Amino acid sequence: MFDPSATLQLIVSGLAMGSIYALVALGFILIYNAVGVVNFAQGDFVMFPSYIAVSFVLPSVIVFGTVVHWQLPLIATYLLVLILMAAFGLLFNRIAYYPLRDRGWLPVVISTIGVSIFLRNLAQLIWGSQPIVFPSLFGDASLSAGNLHFRPQDLLILGVAGILIVFQYGLFEWTSLGKQMRATAQDRATAQLLGIRVDRIVAITFIYSVLLGAIAGLLVSPIFTVTKEMGGLISLKAFAASIVGGFGSIPGAIIGGLLIGVVENLGGFYISTAYKDAIAFVILIAVLLIRPSGLFGERVSEKA
Repeated sequence: MFDPSATLQLIVSGLAMGSIYALVALGFILIYNAVGVVNFAQGDFVMFPSYIAVSFVLPSVIVFGTVVHWQLPLIATYLLVLILMAAFGLLFNRIAYYPLRDRGWLPVVISTIGVSIFLRNLAQLIWGSQPIVFPSLFGDASLSAGNLHFRPQDLLILGVAGILIVFQYGLFEWTSLGKQMRATAQDRATAQLLGIRVDRIVAITFIYSVLLGAIAGLLVSPIFTVTKEMGGLISLKAFAASIVGGFGSIPGAIIGGLLIGVVENLGGFYISTAYKDAIAFVILIAVLLIRPSGLFGERVSEKA
């Protein structure tokens, strides 16, 4: 039975979750456009900073089997984690991509898979296998408007995602760095001939992609518990979102993420929660059957 109040609440929470998929999907697209490979460690860039954050913010947490008591303020923790993950993004570029940049796409893809496996095992080694609850800035508070009840964390996710999308648009359209990133994505060889320092632009792209995953992880952690598997399903749905939107399209990644977030929420409520996680892949299959290039992808015709 249709419930208008419940539907509106589901749409808001679906848009929030869809924003997380969109941020992770943007990470996929940025690296794919820059170097022509899919980064299979993108989901672990959601998980690993979440573990780092709980280590800093909780009153006590077990690290390497020892109880630590740092308990930093949440905002300070967020800033510290983003600085650490920016440094990790540079390290990731230097280790996983740069030495293999002239050996084709397959070694780089295998390298990203290796990084993914390493991060998951490292997380289990440091923090163990027990789920950890991440605190929210808002505690257990909720916002009410008549019969409607919203989680403040959902509204925070929507706000931060909106700011990042506007920032990215402004970066690409109005700054020299953004235009160099676009030129590198379109044709690396030509960009290099024009004097663009391609290796530096690629490194910045890797850092930005890692930061998008880290921000997504910090935003979604208060909704879910922190586990070494938390990035896996998110990255799968984000990858599906990027294909639904048209792989390589930044607007497509955003729309695809939001679409999957809303539809899976409504489907879980009105059909069955048992099928909620499968809905993203049903949407993926349906879009590929109707429009294989995705919603915003370019149709490519082959010559006979």
